[in-house]
Amino acid sequence: MLAPARGGRVLGRAITASSPSSSVVTLPSFLVPAFQTTTTRPFSATATRPSKLGRTPLSIPPNVDVSISEPWIKKDMTTYLKIPKRTITVTGPLGTLNLDIPDFIKVDHDETARRATLSVVDPNLKQQREMWGTMWSYLNKYIIGVSEGHTAVLRLVGIGYRASIEARPQKEEYPGQQFVLLKLGYSHPIEMGVPQGVKASTPQPTRILLEGINREEIMSFAAKIRLWRKPDPYKGKGVFINDETIKLKQKKIK
Repeated sequence: MLAPARGGRVLGRAITASSPSSSVVTLPSFLVPAFQTTTTRPFSATATRPSKLGRTPLSIPPNVDVSISEPWIKKDMTTYLKIPKRTITVTGPLGTLNLDIPDFIKVDHDETARRATLSVVDPNLKQQREMWGTMWSYLNKYIIGVSEGHTAVLRLVGIGYRASIEARPQKEEYPGQQFVLLKLGYSHPIEMGVPQGVKASTPQPTRILLEGINREEIMSFAAKIRLWRKPDPYKGKGVFINDETIKLKQKKIK
């Protein structure tokens, strides 16, 4: 098949070579597919639906205050583009959290009814539909975090697995930082500093309780602890987060 640019020149030669009295131009059979117009069919014929989560109103407790800032410009470090954003500040009895949202996310805050509704400028764009539900989920967890807080429980399953909370003044990154000491079968105990804004405690020697207002920081720190002993599918021991379970495999018999 010839390219469209070359196809135009070949078509001109065919017209010139044809007889002047004839109004019908005959093309060679191998050139016919290059000049046929094909209609493209969309992948999906269904209409785009708005986000089920994004269009759900958010209930704001009486002791939580939500404020939206004016648009500001953020420079993307990858593409160096100037992206307009806005900041939502959520303040509650347990603390304050800030959420940066794109400019195409619109927040309708009804202070009288104590609810917030999120919407987008163009629901037909895929990126805006994706961020619609994502920003709703972030804002919902921020509201729950500053009013009730988030928790994560880590279970140490294994012979000799223990955990304790101690202080290490020489290694503190901020005043009063706590350290989680893990005994997970290694030749030395593992020391991990607790991030700022997260509180750690050990109700039992094989349980670690993490508390805080930012769920993302809590689960990120829990995942770092889990990396030291991932659950073993053969022996069933390791570090489990919350209600995590695994399916045990049969031992390989030679």
